Amino acid sequence: MASDTFGFLVDQNTLIAVILGAVLATIGGFTATIFERHLDKRERERNAALFFGEILSSLAIILRFADETKKIGEPYGPVTMRMLRSARSELDIYDRNRESIFDLRDAELRARIQTLLIRISMPIDGVIEASDDIKAMRDKLRGMSDAPARKELEERVVVDERRREAGYEFIITTAAELKGVIDGLAPVAGQSFERLDRVANS
Repeated sequence: MASDTFGFLVDQNTLIAVILGAVLATIGGFTATIFERHLDKRERERNAALFFGEILSSLAIILRFADETKKIGEPYGPVTMRMLRSARSELDIYDRNRESIFDLRDAELRARIQTLLIRISMPIDGVIEASDDIKAMRDKLRGMSDAPARKELEERVVVDERRREAGYEFIITTAAELKGVIDGLAPVAGQSFERLDRVANS
């Protein structure tokens, strides 16, 4: 009888040990999975912050160069327009990778990036299109002799030039806000983006 009781207790202890081992293994696997997902999210967030920090820094530098070239020679000459088209290319890169912004956990930072780039991209498109239209109208004016039609076209050129200038001023004013967003991305990226400014200025 005693041996049967002892054997039962041994079997029961073995069963408890197996169950406890299974529970611990499950908890360990679950914890490891959670930790791995957490690390993966942090890595993706860091990569997203690096990507957007680089894009916004490049955009800020290009727009600063555009503003500098605009003050030299013809305001909307070939160099200035190339700079603005380069800025548009940076915005196209953002558009192609926009889904990565959701890897950033800070909802306010995401909203600032998205609204800021929308506010910059639309007037850039407007300035580029207006410049093309103004050039086409000036080319047309060279071959016109009809005075009333010529006067009407000249008035349209003046209106479009004013709109272009207003759009450009809005771009430069809005671009001043880029630094605040870039500074917000730096801690998430784990590095400063000021090196791009230093390289651009050297």
